[in-house]
Amino acid sequence: MSNSSSQIAIYLRLLSGGGAERMMVNLMQGFVDQGLSVDLVLNKADGPYLNLVPPQVRIIDLHAPRMLQGLPKLAGYLRRERPAAMLTTLHYNIEIAIWAKRLAGVNTRLSVREANTLSSQSKYCKTDQWSGRLARWFYPWADEVIAVSHGVADDLLQVTGMPADRIKVVYNPVITPSLIENSKADLDHPWLVNQANQNQATPVVLGVGRLSEQKDFSTLIKAFAQVRQHRAAHLLILGVGPERQALSGLAASLGVKADVDFLGFVNNPHAYMKQSDVFVLSSKWEGLPNVLIEAMAVGTPVVSTNCPSGAAEILAKGKYGELVEIGDSQAMAIAIEKVLDGNVRSVGADWLRQFTLKAAVENYLPVLWPGLNPAIARHF
Repeated sequence: MSNSSSQIAIYLRLLSGGGAERMMVNLMQGFVDQGLSVDLVLNKADGPYLNLVPPQVRIIDLHAPRMLQGLPKLAGYLRRERPAAMLTTLHYNIEIAIWAKRLAGVNTRLSVREANTLSSQSKYCKTDQWSGRLARWFYPWADEVIAVSHGVADDLLQVTGMPADRIKVVYNPVITPSLIENSKADLDHPWLVNQANQNQATPVVLGVGRLSEQKDFSTLIKAFAQVRQHRAAHLLILGVGPERQALSGLAASLGVKADVDFLGFVNNPHAYMKQSDVFVLSSKWEGLPNVLIEAMAVGTPVVSTNCPSGAAEILAKGKYGELVEIGDSQAMAIAIEKVLDGNVRSVGADWLRQFTLKAAVENYLPVLWPGLNPAIARHF
């Protein structure tokens, strides 16, 4: 391998503002901190997270905005550079990477990361209806399959029929030093004030995620409307997506539009988490909901649906936060009010450590590159 070649490559379509892309950025930082060289290979070098890529990472732009255009170009990259390992995530990046390695005929070790419960994703998402079948056909061709939670791993076993020993569970690198530092930033939103004065403020409920069917913000808005019948409160929702207009209309029809603010994509959601009174995850399905961990890491109480999967794992089956059934706005409203009344469950640092960048790097490297560990990596 030449001096210009990477030891680890990460392949994505682009760095859009999703949780999976953010976790890949975090992993890159962890890898370079261990002295590894990293290539970020993108179909198109674009997206809101591009400026967060560590400067030590070499960005390879394939100039292939369409997924299939990237297949021969990724194969060409693999033949030229021959990285020791390549990691990819999301559909249909995964399928392109699997085929690209075959076309390239290289011995690069390919690990694919499944970030969602495929059975639910295939059922509800029109654009991902083939993801389950493709996983069943092609995941066995990968050198390693990584699931972001035990729930995702169990679902993968059912969807793909792969042997259990082919699937490794590795939690996301959610908690980073920058997350904690970002949470301390000042905000100028009129509903949010400094922590010292928060006792005098109207409580703020926060939701973060893509405005789509998966995140089910309609249930959160309905629950918030029930909370508003009993007390003053505000609801902030961070994220973009196709349901923006419908959700705004729902808030208006329930009489709470003045107390609901949609802020769109926000570069630093952690400051909003830190200054909110309760964080709510209303999803119908997940893989390992990063935002839930982020809120816990900055000390904000959480309420979550018991969705497949990840939430129950993160909250230790309700030990560290309220769990409610999917779509049950009444139960969600009751859980929110319990938190606002002061019924808060503390989370210890020992529990959160498993979701840190340090833990993720230590667990990813033996999967991506067997025989390599962080201590060895520092000698490269």
